[in-house]
Amino acid sequence: MAKSGSSDSDDADTRMPPDPFSAVLPALAALGAITSIAAINWSGQEKSGSRTRSKRKTAASLRDLETCCLGLVEIFRRFQRHPKVFSGEGGQASVPMKFGVHGRRIRADAQRLYLQLMNDIASMMVLAAQNAFDVMTAVEDGDIEAPEEVFFGFGEQQERLNTLIQTRATLRVAVDTGAGIAERLTELVRELRKYQKPA
Repeated sequence: MAKSGSSDSDDADTRMPPDPFSAVLPALAALGAITSIAAINWSGQEKSGSRTRSKRKTAASLRDLETCCLGLVEIFRRFQRHPKVFSGEGGQASVPMKFGVHGRRIRADAQRLYLQLMNDIASMMVLAAQNAFDVMTAVEDGDIEAPEEVFFGFGEQQERLNTLIQTRATLRVAVDTGAGIAERLTELVRELRKYQKPA
């Protein structure tokens, strides 16, 4: 059966982009790098006295990590603003996070959005890992002395990420949960800033 003219027109300027899960997964991984801060409260007690101290200022590390969190909040909001591209809407929305099942034909403007977001996510992954490492180093060195509740907060967000993987959540749930985690991590990093020792 032939397609209608409007349907032909709708598909005329569309292309198949890379899998949307290829964008969502590294954004979740960047959140995971930040939630790793949870572990330093306990593993930091096993520190070696001979390790090299960080040359980076704690205030700068915390400020930059907060900027990363805000960047990830915006990335997940952009996912939410474009559900047909990033959340499986209109496709196999009920299918769990899985490569190869969520791709849809998209127009040129959405293709540009996809590539721009991938570039932003790649940058954010590097920055999140580096800044989280620097903050963990500051905690281990005693430059940040926060109560356990703050580290439990990071641990709770880590568990939320783990649950997404363990339950094979849908792409939409992964995006919405990721947005909530990014917002909570922003709050937790701001909380950590209250407990840094004066330089």
